[in-house]
This record gives sequence, structure tokens and C-alpha cells, in this order.
Amino acid sequence: MAEQQERKLGLLQASAINMIEMVGIGPFITLPLVINIFNGPYFLYAWIAGAVLSFVDAMVWSELGAAFPKAGGSYNFLKEAYAGTKAGRLISFLFVWQTLIQAPLVIASAAIGFSSYFSFLVPLSPVMSKVVSGGVVVATVVLLFRKIEDIGKISVVLWVIVMGTILWIVAGGVWHGNMLHPLQHMNEGLTFDHAFMAALGFASVKSVYSYLGYYNVCHLGGEIINPSKNIPRSMFLSIGGIFVLYMLMNISVVSVIPWQQAKESSFIMSVFMQELAGVHAAHLLTCLILVVAFASVFSATLGYSRIPYAAAVDGAFFKPFAKLHDRKKFPYVSLLFLGTVAFVFSLLFKLTDVISAILAMRIIVQFIGQAIGLLLLSKRRKDFPYKMALYPIPVLIAIVMWTCILLSTGKHMLLAGVSVMAAGVLVFFITMRDRADSQ
Repeated sequence: MAEQQERKLGLLQASAINMIEMVGIGPFITLPLVINIFNGPYFLYAWIAGAVLSFVDAMVWSELGAAFPKAGGSYNFLKEAYAGTKAGRLISFLFVWQTLIQAPLVIASAAIGFSSYFSFLVPLSPVMSKVVSGGVVVATVVLLFRKIEDIGKISVVLWVIVMGTILWIVAGGVWHGNMLHPLQHMNEGLTFDHAFMAALGFASVKSVYSYLGYYNVCHLGGEIINPSKNIPRSMFLSIGGIFVLYMLMNISVVSVIPWQQAKESSFIMSVFMQELAGVHAAHLLTCLILVVAFASVFSATLGYSRIPYAAAVDGAFFKPFAKLHDRKKFPYVSLLFLGTVAFVFSLLFKLTDVISAILAMRIIVQFIGQAIGLLLLSKRRKDFPYKMALYPIPVLIAIVMWTCILLSTGKHMLLAGVSVMAAGVLVFFITMRDRADSQ
């Protein structure tokens, strides 16, 4: 009989874990990228679109997360949704398979972003940049080698730093800038034509990346107190809070630095604070942003380490991943594996490539797959602890929006995602054949 995890995380800790993964280095890196894609003051629409998609998709996650509050999140959702079909075991296996690549990409992206932003303080050679990003991954794994209740406390501390950093940026714009100016000129030169919709699609790839993580609580479902209520609440609180902060942060920055200048800066937040309060304040803000980036690596690694573990406990993945630490009761094999792969990725890739690769790989099986799965599951089951309003409209909207985001990642990333899935199918049938031969 598999060892059981303990439910020790409440609503505050669950929301904190979601939000520190959502923020990370993402908004500080992608803000100028989003402005550059639009090349106009209407770039705020990309952040609104990201929030709308996240909110709609969170309805799907809430319904599934409240019904199946176990470690592994989407693994359990896909297994239950496609149960009784020939594709059921394959789809859930493919999700865990792509997690072994996609999750380290997420972790590596935050580590690479950390290294990139660190160069504002100290110029780094290409080799030193890789040393820093790899060191962030190693430090994260070391910090996660502890009990879940201790991790919950650390998460709250990191969440306070994350929120404080963003509020300081917002306060700077309120105090020194004209916060109404960006809103008053938001539609200046805007035409809702094909060019705008194409720009919105490409920009949303970047903005959606900065919202990812609102569902992290679902991966920790087996460790959440009162999951049928706290899982949905933590997601909607996270998305609502982060959306308000992102909008205020964007408005704050361009109220001080014109968008024409902001789109060219790789260190826009530090430049913003230097403009307001001098070089020492800019260095302090940069240090806080680095803490935020580290918090994102911490939260992402924590959540993803539960996915291979859950599948292995279920007998649907390689057995070593099912091992829990003897005393501290966390899946240490899964944590070490993902950390090792993330370390390698942090040495190999660039941030802009990683962002698109993450989305392309994740959308196919996880987001679209589990949305379709919920439609199938709802035909067999009616007693969901959480039931979304206007079902099935939000599910259909989520499928359409994720499909648009997937196409916007580009054909190369789409091909990479399909290739990973094809390799997973091959491994699945090989392992199934080996099991059949051994019986």
C-alpha cells in the first residue's frame, strides 16, 4: 500500500503557492516584449486577454480539482475523464511524459530569467550566466528537501516579498506618474482588424506565460485542507489578484516611461525605478525581482514534482518515481529527476525559445485535452463538488482560446510539441508490450 501524503496546506498557503509561480520573472521580462509586438499603447489588451483565458480555464480546473483532489493534478483528471476509453491510459501517460520535459522547461525559464536580470547588477559572461541559472535550480531543489508544512511557511514568506515588490512598483507610478494617461490613450490608433488580432495572438503567448501557475494547487491536491472549497477559491483569488497587479504595474511603468522607450529595455523595471529614485533604489528593486524569480522556480518545482509521483503510485509510470522520503514524506526521486533535467535545460536554452516551447507542449494534452475530458466526464458524472456557471460555454471558450494560442506559438514549436507526444506514444506502447510479456 502506497504511503499517504498529509493535508497541511490551507487557503492562504495554496493561494501563495499559486501566485508566486504566476509572477516569477515573467511579467518583468515579457512586459517590453508585449509592447514591442503591438508597437502601440493598446498593449494592455494582451494582459486582459491573458486574464480572461486564465479565468475561463480555471473553471475547468476547479471542477476537476475539487472532484479529484489528489497529488498529480492533470494526471488524475485525464485518467478519470477518459476512463473506459481505449485512449484513456495513453492520454494520462502522455501528460506525465510531457511533464518530464515541459516542467523542467518551466523551471529553467525562471532560472534563465533570473540570470538575465542579474546582469543588471553585475555584467555576466555567457559562461557565468549559465553558472547562475544552474545554481538557481540547484538551490531550489535543496530548499525543497523538507516537510510540506515547512514549505507552506516558506511560500507565504516568498508571497509577501512578491506582493511587496509589485506594490512598490505600482506606488512609484501612482506617486510620480499620471496613471490615467495610459488608460486615456489606450485605444489611440487602434483598429480591430486582422493585424490587431494577429498581434493579440502573438502577444498573448507572452502574457499568458505570465499567468501560468494559477492551477499549481491542483498538483498538490493531496496536501490541501478542505480541497473542494480551497482549490477553486485559491485559483480565482490568484487570478483576480494577479490581474489587478499586472494591470497596475504596466500602467505604472508607462506612466513614467513612454511605451516607445519601454519596449526597448531588457531591464524595464530597474530603469523605471532608477528614473524615479536613483541607482540605489534600482539595485534594491532588482534584488527583489530576483527573489521573485527564485520564488517562481521554487513553486513550479514543488508542484510539478508531484505529477510523476502520482502516476507512479498509480502503477501507470516508472516505479522509482513513487518513492517518498522516509522522514519528510515528499517525492524525492521525482524532485531530483525534474531538478536535474531543469539544470541541464538552464544551461542549453534561451528564454524566448523556452516560453513558446512551454506553451506548445502543454496546450495539446493538458489544457485542451482536459477541457474535452471534462465534457466527456460530465456525461457520466453529475455530482461535482464545484460546478461552473453557464456550463458548457466556458469549456468551449477555453478550447477555442487555447487553440488560438497554440497556433500563435509558431509552426516550429507546434512541431516540437507534436514530436514529444509522438515519442511518448512510442514509449507507452513499448512499456505496455513489456508488461504484457512479463505477465
